Amino acid sequence: MTLSFSIWCEWQKDYAMDLALPETGWTPRLVALGIITTFGASIPVGFNIGVINAPSEFIKRWSNTTVLYSYGVQLTDASLNALIAVTVSIALIGGVVGSLGGAHLADKYGRKKSFLFCAILLTAGACCFQFCRAASSVELLLLGRLLVGLASGLTTSVIPMYLAESSPIKLRGAMGVLCPLGLTAGVVVGQVASLEQVLGTEANWHYALSCFAVLNVICYAFYFWIPESPKYLYSVKGDQVGSLRAIRKLFGRHSIGDDYIKLQMECANGANYTTELEPQTSRSLWSVLRDPTLRLPLILVCALQGGQQLSGINAVFFYSVSIFESVGFSSTAAKFANLGVGCLNLLVSVFGPILMARCNRRLLCLLSCSACSVILFVLTMSIYFIDMVTWFSFVCIGTILLYIIFFQLGLGPIPFFIGSELFELGPRPTAMALGSLSSWGCNFIVGMAFPTLQGIWGAFVFLPFSITCVLLTLLVKFYLPETRGKEISDVVKKVSHGFRSKVLRDE
Repeated sequence: MTLSFSIWCEWQKDYAMDLALPETGWTPRLVALGIITTFGASIPVGFNIGVINAPSEFIKRWSNTTVLYSYGVQLTDASLNALIAVTVSIALIGGVVGSLGGAHLADKYGRKKSFLFCAILLTAGACCFQFCRAASSVELLLLGRLLVGLASGLTTSVIPMYLAESSPIKLRGAMGVLCPLGLTAGVVVGQVASLEQVLGTEANWHYALSCFAVLNVICYAFYFWIPESPKYLYSVKGDQVGSLRAIRKLFGRHSIGDDYIKLQMECANGANYTTELEPQTSRSLWSVLRDPTLRLPLILVCALQGGQQLSGINAVFFYSVSIFESVGFSSTAAKFANLGVGCLNLLVSVFGPILMARCNRRLLCLLSCSACSVILFVLTMSIYFIDMVTWFSFVCIGTILLYIIFFQLGLGPIPFFIGSELFELGPRPTAMALGSLSSWGCNFIVGMAFPTLQGIWGAFVFLPFSITCVLLTLLVKFYLPETRGKEISDVVKKVSHGFRSKVLRDE
């Protein structure tokens, strides 16, 4: 569709609002943008989540030998376990730090350059993994984990925003869900790469950790082919000509004619347009936290992203191996069955773009959170009575599979991009960064606390996850407005009165 002069003038008058992108369908460049960001950053981030557990015993032995050779220190079993725990958790700490830096990078350098920075950090981390054995350096291994953690936090705070801002309203959810889809796919690829039958051996574990770097080449190869976010160029940088050119890249030359490009160039030179235009200013962390009109959407974003981790998805994957062993699977078969659970997780998430395009966010969130709360409670009871009733082992397997399905219907994908639909452009990067911070922080808490709590509480370790899902259900039911197909300015008004907001009005 061609943009009329009246629409363009309306954009100029109401400069504080987001740029209205042409309501086209899928275009080759828009599809390519989704594929390039997914393969260039999202899948490598997920890969680094899924690859580290299987070769941990080989890493432990190598670390012991390396420390003894380099420093003449013989590590105890407790020290070795602590070192492995640090190796795993330092990436989560990096995720927290990377999330905090995401807002600054996204506003100062743009969404596209932030994506490039993600790829550079991931490549640097892969190089550390590749050469840590040759250099006999545990420090290089730790540095690599920190770098991929920084890239992970930056990816989850910037990429969903980049994709949502480059999409028309009707495709915003379908594009926004590509980041969590990439993370899920990356976890499965990482699990496969770390199998002993692939690269997860004592001789090749460093190749397993570093082989994701081949995906970063996609970012470097096509970086200059993809455009910057048109909304960022228009509203943050004040580059109207650049935003129009980005729109033409994404939606084709037919979306904006040459005459409008020339008109805007004349406006920029002061020839035919006299109104002084000022870009939207980015919002600092403190200003966003203090703004009462942003309090409810900020709580929603942080609660959903943090609650996604506190809903127990990683704990379920951790426990599923022992569940499969309890029904008679060998240790190896149980690991492959666990991989099958990961593949189911990926299979369901593949339908995410279709669901986001056709179903309302609130409905999917309510269904997902409420179902997960019930399923986790049933899983708790099944595990507790598993020794008393033999067939409860199969109930456990069934509940795990059901949990994966319902988790990926809403609680898995929606938290990643919902911030881009609840905030206008100014505070959006800060809000997305805080949401990502909440996600990685809660992920760190679960990773550190779950093994200890499992030893103390046993089967009841899943009850807090069930309670979290109940609380999320209530929060979504009363305070999350429907955002599918809505103008962001309309959504912002609905949540601007904090917990007194009437988010269900006119729906």
